[in-house]
Amino acid sequence: MARGGEFWRTDDERDGVAEQWQDMLSKTHLPWSIAIPRQERSSVMFEAAVRRWWIDDLALVDCTCGPCSGTRTRRELAGTDGEFVIVLITLAGRETVAQGDAEAELRPGDAVVWDSTKSARFAVSEPLSKRSLLIPRAALDEVSGRAWVAGGVMLDGTKPATRLLTSYLDTLSVALPDLGSQSVSAARNATLELFIGALRSGGDMPTTSMAQPALRDAMDRYIERHLLGATVTPAAVASAHGVSVRTVNRIFNATGQTAGEVIRVRRLARAREELTEADLPLSSIAHRWGFSDASHFSRAFKAHYGSSPSEYRLVARTGNRDGASVQGPVAGVHEAPTRSRETGATAARS
Repeated sequence: MARGGEFWRTDDERDGVAEQWQDMLSKTHLPWSIAIPRQERSSVMFEAAVRRWWIDDLALVDCTCGPCSGTRTRRELAGTDGEFVIVLITLAGRETVAQGDAEAELRPGDAVVWDSTKSARFAVSEPLSKRSLLIPRAALDEVSGRAWVAGGVMLDGTKPATRLLTSYLDTLSVALPDLGSQSVSAARNATLELFIGALRSGGDMPTTSMAQPALRDAMDRYIERHLLGATVTPAAVASAHGVSVRTVNRIFNATGQTAGEVIRVRRLARAREELTEADLPLSSIAHRWGFSDASHFSRAFKAHYGSSPSEYRLVARTGNRDGASVQGPVAGVHEAPTRSRETGATAARS
């Protein structure tokens, strides 16, 4: 997994630096089309560097760069494998980010959330240092995260929940090299919970997604307590809270999911944790978490996470994720990156 982080940087080939930077961003931040100002090319050598850590299936990426701009249009969207939510945190410098009708000029300490399925653009006006957290949609489903606004959500950096998220990521970037697989899994889950907390307290969440929040929270807790039981169904949730099944569905539909989907995703998430924490056979894990057999479990797991349970267990235990693109199956094994003759971009472990 390259626990010490992976590192990319541009070299001194002035004529190909824009292609290098585009290649680096596309490997670590999803596909982008990049442009570097003429004055930047002629007067000051453009430089950029990227360091990436994996928090299981989440990617934490730090980068520095000079003035440049980028766009994600239909071509880049079509070339993106999977759906992601990205948290962008400005550490130093200034950057303007736009998605849909929302545009924000980010200064140090500011953060914005954007959606990989929508067109986007950015412009860096001065040397920039930033941090990005790339979260697969499948991971957000585990924490009812589908309710977020589709693109361009600002996170208020003065809010305690936002500060907690950013400071936690600071600490995690230092601690990750020393964490074992179980601790990485726990850190991944904590990251998701802190992100949703920051989004709810510091972002412009739609009012429909917050309908009856206390009842929804109570239902979520009930589901978590009864996941090991075969009786956790939408009807059981309704009966336990004195409401109709229709009410249960309405409350869960506010986040774009059904109660049944939430139950299934939560069971998959708990089974996913056991794949790395225990040596149980797949059939035992499948039965424990409410799947009829190992085949049913494997199909559901691969449909949600992009890899089979056995593939996920292998990667999680061997850490063989060196050089993996942020795209593709959650636990996919990719070849380590090599020096590109076209772009000159390099990648190295540290």
